[in-house]
Amino acid sequence: MERKLKRYLTTGAVLIFAFGISAAAWFLSRPSDPTATVSSGPTVIVDLPEDLSGRAIQGKGLFDGACSSCHGKNAAGTDSGPPLIHKIYEPGHHADEAFQLAAMRGVRSHHWNFGDMPPVEGITQDDVSFIVTYVRELQRANGIE
Repeated sequence: MERKLKRYLTTGAVLIFAFGISAAAWFLSRPSDPTATVSSGPTVIVDLPEDLSGRAIQGKGLFDGACSSCHGKNAAGTDSGPPLIHKIYEPGHHADEAFQLAAMRGVRSHHWNFGDMPPVEGITQDDVSFIVTYVRELQRANGIE
């Protein structure tokens, strides 16, 4: 009886160990963010709001000049930078201040595989405030709140 119990315990331990190794191998081999696999061009489809506020219109002009080369037209993303119209950038996860810090100081890559974002040259905190208004209005129009 004792011999059978020992055999069952040994077999159980081996199975648990094998399962643990398999689970670890799967976890380490999967992409950290499936949305990080990007092709050229927009990475999300963005529905444009019918009417932007005056601040958002000003922000759009600033965004187009300073941000769209990486983050794409209407913040839809490119092969150089992530879409900002994405649940990752919802206000509850990335507050407006996070956009300010990223634009003014740059930010280390942490959600996507595009590399670190450098500070945006020639942009002011007021400029970023207008840009954030534009991005937030686009996000709301696309169900991100």
